[in-house]
Amino acid sequence: MAPDTCPCGLGEPYHACCGRFHAGQSAPTAETLMRSRFSAFAVGDVAYLLRSWHPSTRPRELELDPDLRWVRLEVLGGTGGGLFDTEGTVEFRAHYREGGRPGTMHEHSRFLRDAGHWVYVGPV
Repeated sequence: MAPDTCPCGLGEPYHACCGRFHAGQSAPTAETLMRSRFSAFAVGDVAYLLRSWHPSTRPRELELDPDLRWVRLEVLGGTGGGLFDTEGTVEFRAHYREGGRPGTMHEHSRFLRDAGHWVYVGPV
């Protein structure tokens, strides 16, 4: 079941924010794609995660940990990744809870525009 408010942290309704990208609309910037991928982890949308991953680094399959709950995202910065760019980076801190304990994942991610669509490549 989709949440009312989008997990990406922008405060918008899920269906009008990252939900539209999960449904097939293309993310316009690298940061938007990164936020939509965080939301996909939060709502368990494995198909979107694989679809938005660059073919050269995409795993053959992806299994999400059912004990891990993604709860908050902080975007720390980035380079490029705009409407007219072909590559970009986004640095973020993703907060989660696992077994009742809080944790964080910090990553500086690389994104490319592939066939007109932003895709996640991997850590810088």
